Amino acid sequence: MDIKLIRNATLVVEYAGKKFLIDPYLGEKGAYAPLPNSPRQDQNNPLVALPVSVKEIVKDVDAVIVTHLHPDHWDEASVKLLPKGIKLFTQNEEDAKEVRNSNFHNVEVLREDTVFGGIQLSKTKGEHGRGEILKLSGLVCGIVFKHSSEKTLYVAGDTVWYEGVQEAIDTHNPDIIVVNGGDNQFYEGGSLVMGKEDIYEVHKAAPNAQIVSVHMEAVNHWTLSREELKSFAKEKGIASHVLVPNDGESYTV
Repeated sequence: MDIKLIRNATLVVEYAGKKFLIDPYLGEKGAYAPLPNSPRQDQNNPLVALPVSVKEIVKDVDAVIVTHLHPDHWDEASVKLLPKGIKLFTQNEEDAKEVRNSNFHNVEVLREDTVFGGIQLSKTKGEHGRGEILKLSGLVCGIVFKHSSEKTLYVAGDTVWYEGVQEAIDTHNPDIIVVNGGDNQFYEGGSLVMGKEDIYEVHKAAPNAQIVSVHMEAVNHWTLSREELKSFAKEKGIASHVLVPNDGESYTV
């Protein structure tokens, strides 16, 4: 498989002969207002440009997976630029309805036993924060990819470490785990996605897995930098297990 970080949580995953685009955030640098009540109010989102052209990103994509509809995972540019007939998976019927309302007509809801092109796609649980903030952040999911010719890949999505992530690891025994690791926060409510201690918990739960941390330094409310995570991983002695790619970087297994 080949896992390429585009920007934020946007990935291009080539797996068992199929090309997946996950959580497309395709707007130009600075196209959207900063998220309120959070750091960097003087910077529009996305904070950084795409590392490659949209044309290259969407070329030969077999399916798009949208883990939830927050605008840094499914933005106006994606609605405009993606072909309306492309195969598109959402986490639930509510999200599917909204996507269909944007004239996409090949939309399917992910389940625990979805099969696409011979690849098993299993929806996993996630919690987009802890406590009261969950009422605002809403439902999210992750995805596990399985195929006899490939190692097992778990894309955790916008979640913090909690028992649902442990359950996904116990159930699927993934070889590679992609976490959203920017520790994004508003001024109140705490972490919305994984911080460094969360990622350490993922490692302890799956000590043999390769962790790839994405969703970093791309939207104004990030609080964990790539360099800080790399230093933390080194300090904990897990640097060889935690990859922190730059935008545009690929990881091939």
